[in-house]
Amino acid sequence: MTASRGAAGDALAARPDDVAAVPSSGFGAFVARAKAAGALVVQPRMGMADPLRMRDGLIATRDADAVTVGTITLDSYTRTGDLAAARRALDEGVGLNGYPIAAHPADTTRAVLRGVADARFPVQVRHGSAMPEHIVRALLALGLDATEGGPVSYCLPYSRTPLREAVANWQRSCELLVSAAEFGAEPHLETFGGCLMGQLCPPSLLVAVSVLEALFFRQHGLRSLSLSYAQQADPRQDEEALTVLGRLAGEMLPDVDHHLVLYAYMGVFPRLPGGARLLLEDAARLAVRAGAARLIVKTTAEAHRIPTVGENIRALETAAAAAGGTPYTGFQCSEAQDTGIEAEARALIGAVLELDADIGRALVRAFAAGYLDVPYCLHPDNAGRARTSLAPDGRLRWSSIGSMPIAGLADDGPRPPILGSAGLISALSQVQRTYDARAETQSAVGAAPDTPRTSVPPRTTTPTHRRELGLQHDH
Repeated sequence: MTASRGAAGDALAARPDDVAAVPSSGFGAFVARAKAAGALVVQPRMGMADPLRMRDGLIATRDADAVTVGTITLDSYTRTGDLAAARRALDEGVGLNGYPIAAHPADTTRAVLRGVADARFPVQVRHGSAMPEHIVRALLALGLDATEGGPVSYCLPYSRTPLREAVANWQRSCELLVSAAEFGAEPHLETFGGCLMGQLCPPSLLVAVSVLEALFFRQHGLRSLSLSYAQQADPRQDEEALTVLGRLAGEMLPDVDHHLVLYAYMGVFPRLPGGARLLLEDAARLAVRAGAARLIVKTTAEAHRIPTVGENIRALETAAAAAGGTPYTGFQCSEAQDTGIEAEARALIGAVLELDADIGRALVRAFAAGYLDVPYCLHPDNAGRARTSLAPDGRLRWSSIGSMPIAGLADDGPRPPILGSAGLISALSQVQRTYDARAETQSAVGAAPDTPRTSVPPRTTTPTHRRELGLQHDH
């Protein structure tokens, strides 16, 4: 793999034969060209309410020493559809935890994107909304056409919205995105299904929901998709899960452009900078080994505060450097273990698809019947009977499967006991403890855990002057 945008960037425009089956432009096509050129695409979580800071963040991401795509992460008011509150916050100078894409004037956001977002630096809107129709309308009005989420993955963990309503809204949102094709775009939609309460959710359910949401998107007209998976505590289990996800996507989505995206660990992050860096480097290597084309990074500041732009850029470059020396083993690697993830995922997907030809209705019925059941999820439409346990080696295992149709498919001995509150807290912090201990060990033997193995100097950004956006005030 190559980490440099310069080298890989030249190849992105020079390898059309490698990606003849995918669209020639758009978010998915960019990622496909990067993978064909041997580069892992790295992407930050980034969203600032101030348009100048948002533009500076995008420019810094674009100019990082890595192959990158941009992110505009939205604020909580916009996510929940309270646009009046978002506008009041802007008027009163109240801080927001993301970019209020539907509250800023469209011309303001067009100025943020002007000269930055293009075919060589696509930008994705990330939001977390169970009811995203207003967000999709806003991003399409700005000329953007890449976003993410899903009717299950952005409903059950993040809202109390009835699943049936979320499915209907996501159907309309998909149809809106597809309408962008009329103007020559190839809209891209990423399922968040592989991150569904991921730190304590066994991989077979993550894989199944990721595939099912992708099938839902395809059923409603999308032809450029990505399927997600969240890094967990055991790299062998993660590699098996990503291998299975890639195989199932290839079988069930043969007629659409698709790629895999890995999320760096989404649970309790290491507190030591060295531990956080080691975890991110492992995520980058995992992504390459298992064939993921894109990685969503986390920073050394995750355990303490919202990271700065500079810390995000350093994370992007650290991940790209770690990916650069990692060989891709491929989905059919004969050494990949088989602990039953594929059998369970196939059983879950098959059981849902048998419920109804309409995948949205099938998803609603599957949760009502308990065929899909997310551990520790308190949403009213979730059965709540499934439970998991974290083995000492980091593997996630089912303690109780409720009514899910996977009994006996993973023959790994007796089920572990259901976790009590102390065990649950301990499991949630296992990754943090493990990687901080590794960092301390390295430090004790003379290594420098806070310094990347490939030197990545701190980044600075050049502020965008207000007049460049044509703005006379903050909004």
